[in-house]
Amino acid sequence: MTNERLWAPWRIGYIKQAHSSSAPAAQLGPLLDGADPNCFLCRAAVEPIGLENLVLRQGPHSVVVLNRYPYNNGHLLVGPRLHKATLAELTDDEALDMHRDLARFVRLLEREVSAQGFNVGLNLGRVAGAGVPGHLHWHIVPRWAGDINFMTTLAGVQVIPQALEALWEILRAGLAKGE
Repeated sequence: MTNERLWAPWRIGYIKQAHSSSAPAAQLGPLLDGADPNCFLCRAAVEPIGLENLVLRQGPHSVVVLNRYPYNNGHLLVGPRLHKATLAELTDDEALDMHRDLARFVRLLEREVSAQGFNVGLNLGRVAGAGVPGHLHWHIVPRWAGDINFMTTLAGVQVIPQALEALWEILRAGLAKGE
């Protein structure tokens, strides 16, 4: 097997972040009660909705952001606005708000990027693959027939066909159209 290289300069941010103990990003305002200033989801819960922060929506109890390091085009994260690590910590209102956002954004991705299927999942705890074990969040990963879903496993290659900025613009425009 030959090694193929796809240049993905956006990955350097992930690599540096994983090996860095740098201070959190500048705050625009106060965090919510119990927030961790080092947690990007806690910051997303209070940052303005916008492309700079990749924040798509803030519900009463939930936040939806584009995954800065996506597994596939359209990869979104849905989490509670408050810093909670376990399902048992969620109130019924939080669970319902996140469930509604999961359904809303699956429909939006079907409509706006013609997704044909989805992987929707939650990793609880670091040993289960949670990259942010202190702030639970669901992944919505759109799928298409022939989307080379085994490239990463078999060849160590990942293909993302669209810039995060372009996807953010499409999804925000889709939200503005309503459901």
